[in-house]
Amino acid sequence: LPFENVDEETLKEIENLTTGCSVNAVGQIVKSQGGKQSVELSATSLRIVGTCPSDTYPLAKKRHSLEYLRTLAHLRPRTNTLAAVSRVRSKLAGSIHAFFQNEGFSYVQTPLITASDCEGAGEMFRVTTLDIDDVDTLPRAKDDDGKPLGGVDYAEDFFGKAAFLTVSGQLGGETHACALGDVYTFGPTFRAENSQTARHLAEFWMVEPEMAFADLTSAMDNAENMLKDVVGVALKECDEDLTFFSKFFDKGLKDRLEKLVSTPFVRVSYREAIGYLQEEIAKDPSKWQFPEVEFGTD
Repeated sequence: LPFENVDEETLKEIENLTTGCSVNAVGQIVKSQGGKQSVELSATSLRIVGTCPSDTYPLAKKRHSLEYLRTLAHLRPRTNTLAAVSRVRSKLAGSIHAFFQNEGFSYVQTPLITASDCEGAGEMFRVTTLDIDDVDTLPRAKDDDGKPLGGVDYAEDFFGKAAFLTVSGQLGGETHACALGDVYTFGPTFRAENSQTARHLAEFWMVEPEMAFADLTSAMDNAENMLKDVVGVALKECDEDLTFFSKFFDKGLKDRLEKLVSTPFVRVSYREAIGYLQEEIAKDPSKWQFPEVEFGTD
């Protein structure tokens, strides 16, 4: 709309607009004249609700690295990248629940604080109310004769024993499956593995289905069907965000996801997989950190 249709107060407010401020705008949704969005708001009235000083606002009108955004936890959801990630994650989480519910699974909420090391690796975050800043006050473990041992006596801790953040809901899922049939857990898990790779996280959400009286084939069927269903929903309902990812982060992302949905998964036996691996290693063993691979190698 032309400026003559805008009230005087709005014209004054426009002069005070800065990146990051909050506004209340009234107008009509119209087809966008630009090429970066399909619609835009043709405002006739605008009021600034919350000001934002432009000289100290840390998000400029440019691309920022993910490392930099990590230091701005309170503002990073406003960026295109983190907003797109949040929308896609929301849709994926809802799709995961919908898939298992439609398949007749029961959702089980397993404890986040546990005394069990489900994976057996020992890489767990400890949970304690003992004052570890004052080492001298920590209760010491004793043997049956009352002689001090090297460790801490966790019988005096909050839970009366050593407690940790869970690495998996598997044990809880298994016990519920024996009573309820098919169940799944879906929640945060924690791994105290000091790895800096993109494939290792200290905190992440994990899906763990447990099916009573299932064999390997039915487990593989369930996994393939879930992935195809969930990815299919993302392709259908998150197209704009996936297109954004393809443009700025991974050119072949959408093609791979579409192939995943439309192509049957290849299944090979363990013995076949070992054979394929040995063939690939034989081409140039120097490229492999652990070239000695045989049946049973962990």
